[in-house]
Amino acid sequence: MLISGRCQCVLASDCVVIRSEQRKERRKVTMASRYWAVSLPVHNSASQLWNQVQERISKHSFDTPLYRFNIPNLRVGTLDSLLSLSDDLAKSNNFVEGVTQKIRRQIEELERVSGVDSGGLTVDGVPVDSYLTRFVWDEAKYPTMSPLKEIVDGIHSQVAKIEDDLKVRVSEYNNIRSQLNAINRKQTGSLAVRDLSNLVKPEDIITSENLTTLLAIVSKYSQKDWLSSYETLTDYVVPRSSKKLYEDNEYALYTVTLFSRVVENYRTSAREKGFQIRDFEYSQETHENRKQELDKLVQDQERLRASLLQWCFTSYGEVFSSWMHFCAVRLFAESILRYGLPPSFLACVLAPSVKSEKKVRAILEALSDSTNSAYWKIEDEVGTGMAGLAGDSDAHPYVSFTINLA
Repeated sequence: MLISGRCQCVLASDCVVIRSEQRKERRKVTMASRYWAVSLPVHNSASQLWNQVQERISKHSFDTPLYRFNIPNLRVGTLDSLLSLSDDLAKSNNFVEGVTQKIRRQIEELERVSGVDSGGLTVDGVPVDSYLTRFVWDEAKYPTMSPLKEIVDGIHSQVAKIEDDLKVRVSEYNNIRSQLNAINRKQTGSLAVRDLSNLVKPEDIITSENLTTLLAIVSKYSQKDWLSSYETLTDYVVPRSSKKLYEDNEYALYTVTLFSRVVENYRTSAREKGFQIRDFEYSQETHENRKQELDKLVQDQERLRASLLQWCFTSYGEVFSSWMHFCAVRLFAESILRYGLPPSFLACVLAPSVKSEKKVRAILEALSDSTNSAYWKIEDEVGTGMAGLAGDSDAHPYVSFTINLA
């Protein structure tokens, strides 16, 4: 009975692990990458309107994730200041979103190169989609009593500094990569141009007062010609001194030993026959120095890659958090300009599938209770309607813009 109980315990534990892994896999599959940030005018009660939104989305588009987007009471300021701010919202949003996506792509590139998958991106340990759908305003970082322009300018300034830092770090990393790639090309390219130091051993080279060893690059299909003629290209060639050291897809590397005084004549004769004599002087010290240089570059590249990846993860969280606060300011400002004062609107985020978009739009339009719905439809069709204050907003009788997480 005791053994049976232990087995049951182990099996139960395994089931928990399996279910946990299954939840992770489902989450990877179901995580949305495109959301709508929407605000609807509140005429009576915000909680009542929220219940209506939930009920209708659940009934007519049950596969659409829906979350309330909690925006605090921000400082409105004057109408002129809001109108002035709205002119900068589109440009600022494109910039902040662009830096966010730039860091994300850099993370993906670094992980691809290293063959490592660190999992999903997070903000303070929270997955980015959860950070959006459970957004909480950071009062300590962005005091709600600050003017909206001050908050927007602060976000823009912070993100600009991070972007500048990213450029410097990526440039440093790419510089090391370029040096390594150049060395690798020399070591793995054609025998006609590549570095030969790692192919030639000290015993392959004879250097004395009278004798010297040359390295010949011979076409792969001319090797018989080389072996039958190398001894007769000039006088004073050591018989049977040619040895093949290496062969690639195009060429073969051969040695030939001869008297030093006929080296130049041998070069000329070899060139006339289509053989290339490579300049080469073996030096153990030079070989070791190159090896140490290569090892150091590899270590530097790995160190910079790890450092850059860690920095990108941290900075992505900072920039993404700033972007979501910017989206909150944007939704707030557009709602005030659309619905007027005092602030009375319901903000939420949705992630409809492509096939559900029209259905969800119809639901939101009906709930916006706008007497101008027909006007918005007509203007949207002819393409001359109000396209939203932030540039990428669509023409609807409610505030709406898209947030792309990937």
